[in-house]
Amino acid sequence: MIKELLNETTIEVNFKATSWESAVRESGELLKKAGKVNSLYIDEMVKGVKELGPYIVISKNIAMPHARPEEGSNGIGVSLITLKTPINFGNKENDPVKAVVGFSAKDNKSHIELLSELMQLFEDEDFHKIINKANSKEEIKKFILEKDFK
Repeated sequence: MIKELLNETTIEVNFKATSWESAVRESGELLKKAGKVNSLYIDEMVKGVKELGPYIVISKNIAMPHARPEEGSNGIGVSLITLKTPINFGNKENDPVKAVVGFSAKDNKSHIELLSELMQLFEDEDFHKIINKANSKEEIKKFILEKDFK
């Protein structure tokens, strides 16, 4: 599933984020360009972090902002941005964040396969190396296309 969703529209490398919020908003904008969410969804992604804290920093160097499906999602989507300069989100255990993976779902069940594939990526040391050194969308896409998801 991730191999179809991550493409030229939904990947950005070396984004110059000025804050955690600008990084989250950019990940949402990529989802919006792909037709997966609307502007409300992006606002809700930010609102979630402001209200609940940096819970979206789910592993070393990786944040996964999202909102509830009914808050402007048009379907299952994923975006990936690497940050030129890592940003602190306020998660002492996993900061600073180098990659922001925007996520949207159409309901509470249909995205389980995508989440499974994302977790496999996040646990892969080679993926962490790629997000730290990639200078092009093609490098990231190639890595994902060649990965064997189980």
